[in-house]
Amino acid sequence: MKTIVIYLVSFLFMLVAYAGESLNNKQPKTEQGIEFFEGSWAEALELATKENKLVFLDIYASWCGPCKRLKSNTFSDIHVGNLYNDSFINVAIDGEKGEGPLLARKYGVRAYPSLIFVDQNGKLITATKGYHNAQQFLQLGQEVLRKK
Repeated sequence: MKTIVIYLVSFLFMLVAYAGESLNNKQPKTEQGIEFFEGSWAEALELATKENKLVFLDIYASWCGPCKRLKSNTFSDIHVGNLYNDSFINVAIDGEKGEGPLLARKYGVRAYPSLIFVDQNGKLITATKGYHNAQQFLQLGQEVLRKK
């Protein structure tokens, strides 16, 4: 009887180990939503010229509630990501750090989030501010592309 219990416990440990390994071997979740460029503003404009794309600039603040909602609800949407990743060089900059204050002055930012669209030379195409849901943000991107 003792031998049967040992075999049974061993079998259960093997099952648990196998199940855990199977869960860990799942394909990693693919990125969805907007992929933001990680370099400097000058590098973003250079890349936009090279790829013949416009630039979408999100100027945000770390304490801003609508900015956080944009990031979690709108920028993470797969349809938004598809349009913006294909059509724009996407840049997100904290308006209170690094290059942020200079860009905020240049584009007249008075509120966060400020959503700014420029050409490869940094010339303003259009700008808006505040929270936009995914559908509104898709429409905004499509309107900007029509102006191109």
